[in-house]
Amino acid sequence: MEPRSRSFYALAAFFGLYVLFLYGPTITIGILSFQGVDGGLTFPMRGTSLNWFRELFMQQAVGDIWGSFFRSLTLGIMVMVTTVVVSVMGGLAFRKRFKGSAVLFYLVIAALVIPSILVSLGVGLVFSQAGIRTHWATSGFGSQLTWTLPFGLLVMFAVFNRFNRAYEEAARDQGATPWQVVIHVVVPIIAPSLIGVALFGFTLSYDEFARTLLTSGSRNTLPLEIYGMTTNVTTPVIYALGTLTTLFSFVVIGVFLLAVKLLGARRAAKGNDAGSGLV
Repeated sequence: MEPRSRSFYALAAFFGLYVLFLYGPTITIGILSFQGVDGGLTFPMRGTSLNWFRELFMQQAVGDIWGSFFRSLTLGIMVMVTTVVVSVMGGLAFRKRFKGSAVLFYLVIAALVIPSILVSLGVGLVFSQAGIRTHWATSGFGSQLTWTLPFGLLVMFAVFNRFNRAYEEAARDQGATPWQVVIHVVVPIIAPSLIGVALFGFTLSYDEFARTLLTSGSRNTLPLEIYGMTTNVTTPVIYALGTLTTLFSFVVIGVFLLAVKLLGARRAAKGNDAGSGLV
């Protein structure tokens, strides 16, 4: 066996540091969330208990933890559905070059390079000048779409660039209408990509802070609520909240991955049934 090169060990060390930097704080917060009743925000641990998780489900003296969680959940679902629908429509539209398509494409993608806090400031300013009250479901929703839609469109552009149009032509030859082609042919084929776009849309919205900071109005989303708690909560209850929200994020990812796996298994079963029918 050939000896490992120095570059291999350097890359391995860099990757190890990256993983430690990425998951180290999360693991630390998870450990500290099990502090004893008299525990504080730092090490050493003063016993172990589930006290701070129980505190989360009791009436809080400060903050609106569960209200902000359900607002973030609702907003995430709204953004997810809108991102999927608009991204598919945009992907279908951009398959045919139309006048101004290049300009429109760069205008959409430009949202990724504009600092998030400037987007939040601009949206909040526009609503203020128009005399409209900022709210997480209106101005917050719009500002988050400037973040999720470009990602969704980029994914759909890549999908449709290698999409075999022969399937659509075959459906049209059988008398299918344009809507039937989209619903019964295009959507089932690109379904795994749609699940990926949905996951992008939900997680980016659920975790978004800067673009919601000045557009959520008087009701905080969960990231804003957690940030506010860091200034006035001095118990490990904030760590318990961080642990639960992290677990929730992993559950969401797991559900989406399970959906992709089940979809693949269903496709394989249909393919086997079709193959056996030809024999």
